[in-house]
Amino acid sequence: MGDLPEYYFRVKENGATVFRVDTENRQRRIEMDPIANVNIRNGEIKPQGDRELSAADRAEIDAWIAHRREVLARRDTDDILRAIDHLNLVTQWAQSKASDAQLEEITDTLLLTMHDLRTVLVRKKAERLGADD
Repeated sequence: MGDLPEYYFRVKENGATVFRVDTENRQRRIEMDPIANVNIRNGEIKPQGDRELSAADRAEIDAWIAHRREVLARRDTDDILRAIDHLNLVTQWAQSKASDAQLEEITDTLLLTMHDLRTVLVRKKAERLGADD
């Protein structure tokens, strides 16, 4: 059990609950003591109860926040790349397999969605090009 990390982060919607892992007790059981809650969006770290976080606690939590933000950013990009693949599959489906009834069911919603996306992408690209001037 000596290979266990000193901290465990239970991921939740907006961050994590941070636990200190302890195996140095008489029963040699794994004990997880909650020490803080972390909000990944705003970086807020709330110690549990009256607890004072040590510099080592804060450093470990800050490192986790930075790593977690990198992981989430990579996932966002991967999700978009998957969406592009899926749009290509939808195009192939619409061209080769879709019935008239299926196309009638999804066409207006899909066209509005694609129009909205195109509008945002064109605006953002124009903003980036304008910023380069």
